[in-house]
Amino acid sequence: MAVPTTQGLPLFPLQSVLFPGGLLGLRVFEARYMDLITRCLKTGDEFGVVLMLSGSETGRPATDADLAAVGCRAKVLDCDMHEAGLLHVRCKGGSRFVLRSHETVALGLEMGRVQAMDDDPNATLGARHTGAAFALGHAIAALDLQRQKPFLPPYRLDTPGWVANRWAEILPIATEARQRLMELPDGTQRLDVVDRYLRQHGIVAESPPLQ
Repeated sequence: MAVPTTQGLPLFPLQSVLFPGGLLGLRVFEARYMDLITRCLKTGDEFGVVLMLSGSETGRPATDADLAAVGCRAKVLDCDMHEAGLLHVRCKGGSRFVLRSHETVALGLEMGRVQAMDDDPNATLGARHTGAAFALGHAIAALDLQRQKPFLPPYRLDTPGWVANRWAEILPIATEARQRLMELPDGTQRLDVVDRYLRQHGIVAESPPLQ
C-alpha cells in the first residue's frame, strides 16, 4: 500500500477560513509573514492558510491543538505598502490540503507537512440548486452597485462547488461551520448544505410540493 505523499508548505494561521477560488485580504506586519509574502511574490510560490481553533494570530507559535486539520493553499495576487511596515496583500485560494504535522522554524514561521486533497469533482449545477445560484447572482449584482467586489471573476454560477464556496464566505455562520463546509470533499454535497440553510432562512424560496 502506497504511503500518501506529503510536502513542506509554509503556513499562515488565521482566525478565518479560506476556500478554493476565494479572495483573501491580509494586513501583514510581523517579520515572519513579511518575509514569507516577499518570498512568495518573488518566486510565485504558495503558502497555506489554516484556521486557528484557539489562540492569537500574532505573537506566538502555534501548537498542534491550535490548528485545523484541513487548510487551503493561497497565491499572492498583489501587494501594496501604504505605510511603513504594513503590507496590504490580496491572495486567491487554491487547492485544499490535509495538515499532517508542523513545526516552528526561523522567525517563528510555522512550516507544515501537508497532503494534497482532491479538488471538487467536475459537476454541473442541478435543477434543485438553481435558486441558490440565481440568488448569488443577484447578491453579486447588488454588491457591485455598492462597489463591493468580494469575489474574484470568472463568476462560475453553473458550478456547484463555486456557488457553495461563495455563499459560505458571506453567510453569517460560525467559523467552525465554515471550516466544516470547506472540508467536505464534494461541491454538490457542500451546496446541498448551503441550499438547505438558504431555504430555512428565506433567502431562497422553498420549492412547491409535487402534485
